[in-house]
Amino acid sequence: MVKQLFICAALFLASFHGVHSLKICSFNVRSFGKSKAAREGILDVLVKIISRCDLLLMMEIKDKSNKSVPALMERLNNHGNRNEYEVIMSKRLGMKSYKEQYAFIYRPKLLTLKKSYQYPDSSADSGDVFAREPFVVWFSSRYISVKDFVVIPLHSMPTSSASEIDALYDVYLAMKQRWRAKYFIIMGDFNADCGYVPKKAWKDIRLRNDTNFVWLIGDEIDTTVKENTNCAYDRIVLRGGKLLNAVVPNSAKIFNFMEAYGMTEQQALNVSDHFPVEVDLQKSYGFSSWLKSRKGLKG
Repeated sequence: MVKQLFICAALFLASFHGVHSLKICSFNVRSFGKSKAAREGILDVLVKIISRCDLLLMMEIKDKSNKSVPALMERLNNHGNRNEYEVIMSKRLGMKSYKEQYAFIYRPKLLTLKKSYQYPDSSADSGDVFAREPFVVWFSSRYISVKDFVVIPLHSMPTSSASEIDALYDVYLAMKQRWRAKYFIIMGDFNADCGYVPKKAWKDIRLRNDTNFVWLIGDEIDTTVKENTNCAYDRIVLRGGKLLNAVVPNSAKIFNFMEAYGMTEQQALNVSDHFPVEVDLQKSYGFSSWLKSRKGLKG
């Protein structure tokens, strides 16, 4: 029986296809549209960046024709003939004629999309709080210790960053009530530093002052590509004790694609003026817990 358990365990672990953790990423791909997608080498770099992630939030998609993201997805899914990724996108969001979209690019073998919801931001009392209202998604995964989690994205308007970051607290409360969810990842380009959110503004931001929310990307982290800037614009914030316990130590960081791919500053800026931010979540089963789950196996 013990021998049979070990044989089954080996087969089970092999079925994980090398999944040791789930990598969650957030990336503002500056002004992504048809012209940018057509520039030589841009899609190739984006494919390499996205291929590192199991779930990537992509922001600042500006394309009325809706051709740039399909072109990216075709290139991504033909990369190594893997055909691994799917995408869900928000509607075009923004004020007046300026519109952007959020996109979540994910591996369906590892993540299942449970629900999505376009936050309305239609309060008559508070006015139009968000420049681009969060497009909220709920994912589940049998591969990580937290079986499901909600992602709330934000690409704030620089001039209203403080108020938009604070209003994410209201989005959290609304989605917690709507879906009865326990675990939340709030991430994106918050423009949460330098002149956009002065130090004196943080005391009035509920998402920061409620200690149940943990900011994984600190104020000292430079998420910008330009060497002459040092701003922590892009953030990942978690809510939920079990979710926090699932974080792989030291995995919350930027991905410096300029350094990783040997690019000049200008080459990197052609891709984006932001670096992606990321965090890894631990897989759900180790060998011992799998054996425990198989107590009833007969020899």
